[in-house]
Amino acid sequence: MKQPIAVYPGSFDPPTNGHLDIITRASLIFSKVIVAVTDNSNKNPSFDIKTRYKMLADAAKNIPGVEVEIFSGLLVDYVGGKKASVIIRGLRVVSDFEYEFQMALMNRRLNKKIETVFLMPDESYTYLSSSIVKQVSRLGGNTKGLVPKSVEKYLKEKTL
Repeated sequence: MKQPIAVYPGSFDPPTNGHLDIITRASLIFSKVIVAVTDNSNKNPSFDIKTRYKMLADAAKNIPGVEVEIFSGLLVDYVGGKKASVIIRGLRVVSDFEYEFQMALMNRRLNKKIETVFLMPDESYTYLSSSIVKQVSRLGGNTKGLVPKSVEKYLKEKTL
């Protein structure tokens, strides 16, 4: 049986070590993982989409079977167009589940051939989010260990 292709969508503003943990876990399960950087209309990103793409592509470059792309539009259309059959979502805490569950059900309604798989990060990343990283950086805190080294320089250069 051929292993399916998975898509891990997100705004990744900025990418965190928690994101990389999920990407690494997914790469061990699926034949290919496409990390899809998107502009979320519900969020006001600190970094433009091309910068987020560059940060993530650099951080994930040594993970086998991983590609990073930019996308916009309806997720299930993008996933289908990539011949993928799985959407990866990370769950850190119980409060993530309600929203992610609703989105998974809507995606299933829109395309019954696409499944959502939830992955949990290493417990050392359960508290970590892009919002927290931006706040720590904005207040002059140390982001070492929170984000990939390649992302640290972007945080230092940008006043969030």
